[in-house]
Amino acid sequence: MTEATETPGGENYLATLAGIVADVSDVARQVAAAQIAELRVLAAAGRLAEEQAVQQNAKVRLHDMALRSIAAEVGGVLRTTDRTVQRRIGEARTIIEGFPAAVTAWESGRIVREHVRAIVDAGTTLPAEMWAEFEAIAIERCERETPNRVRGELEIFAQRMHPRSFAERHEEAAASRCVRLVPGRDGMSDLVATLPTVIAEGIHDRLTQQARAIVDTREERAAGSGDAAGVVASDTRTTDQVRADVFADLLLAGTPALDDTRDTSAGPLGAIRARVQVLVPAATLTGSDDGPCDLAGRFPIDPATARVLAGDTGIWERLFYDPTTGVTVATDSYRVPLGMRRFLQARDQHCRFPGCRVAAIRCEVDHTHDHALGGATKLSNLAHLCQRHHSMKQFTAWRVRQLKGGVLEWTSPLGRIYREDAPTPAVAFTPADPPPLSEPAPF
Repeated sequence: MTEATETPGGENYLATLAGIVADVSDVARQVAAAQIAELRVLAAAGRLAEEQAVQQNAKVRLHDMALRSIAAEVGGVLRTTDRTVQRRIGEARTIIEGFPAAVTAWESGRIVREHVRAIVDAGTTLPAEMWAEFEAIAIERCERETPNRVRGELEIFAQRMHPRSFAERHEEAAASRCVRLVPGRDGMSDLVATLPTVIAEGIHDRLTQQARAIVDTREERAAGSGDAAGVVASDTRTTDQVRADVFADLLLAGTPALDDTRDTSAGPLGAIRARVQVLVPAATLTGSDDGPCDLAGRFPIDPATARVLAGDTGIWERLFYDPTTGVTVATDSYRVPLGMRRFLQARDQHCRFPGCRVAAIRCEVDHTHDHALGGATKLSNLAHLCQRHHSMKQFTAWRVRQLKGGVLEWTSPLGRIYREDAPTPAVAFTPADPPPLSEPAPF
């Protein structure tokens, strides 16, 4: 292999990479065509079983027997169980017959398989007669976003379309909270807790912060004296492993085992508190709307919990973007002032690399045009990037520039352009009609 091929940015390297990308694109189209064909065949198998029952004026049980028989026949060819095939037949009929427009968009390359899965998962929470209306809007949104980024938005949209309020349905669902033990292999098991989303998110966030604190301070603690330093020096656990160990410590002993000041009232790990990032519509805060709220573009949460979080937070404030009297829009220093950070969190909501949805509170504020190269510390030159994509911007041939309105335009090493539009604003102000003369003006 030549030196030019081995050097990122070299002519041979770029030519080879372009060929790989083109091949991946071709294979992806072929795979999509095969996947759609398989879904249609499985759906046809389900319809055949239904037609058999109709012809014989059969009851539901006989229809199920026909479906089992067909599933067993197909399973023999696919070398899988009839139960698995029967489940896949049901899923195929839901996709092909329930969401035909999404399948057409997938077939034409406008969206991909995971988009369809996101549409179906969110849409099937609605009554069947509302699927077509939801599907049409969802497809349009999916054409502009990656599946993982749009999934949370589709779930919120479906929840708001539902004829029953989200608050009412959440109250019913909360009654099913539980903890389950699922035995695994090799002496391992899964402990599964079904909890309200905000509580589950908070638990995971606190465990993550504590695990990172342990991993990031290993060298410092290993340099100390005593037996503890020797134990720390031999600690090679991953973040996932530490997170699981801290989880067990907290439940069994009430304190992290590696907290050096665990005997005091507030050790460094014990003092860590969970953080969650929630977008709450103004109408929900006032109680005039009981729709779902958005947990950093990931999951819908119930309005009652969102109101409690909004009332308890110590940094609740209105954000104004006014060049003369509002939020600071620029500074001479490298450091981003707190007011600007809050504005950027509300604007960005998550990492601004295409497809990434790491919450803004877990990201770094990056100067789009490097500060060391003359980039100013101002809102039009700042955006949130997670550590992974911040590093990629710095150390690879990916380039980015910020357009008007906080839109980021990414350019890949091959020159492909990926437009990362700013998320839907978390706060919007609209003019209101003046109150009747008989009523006092609102504060």
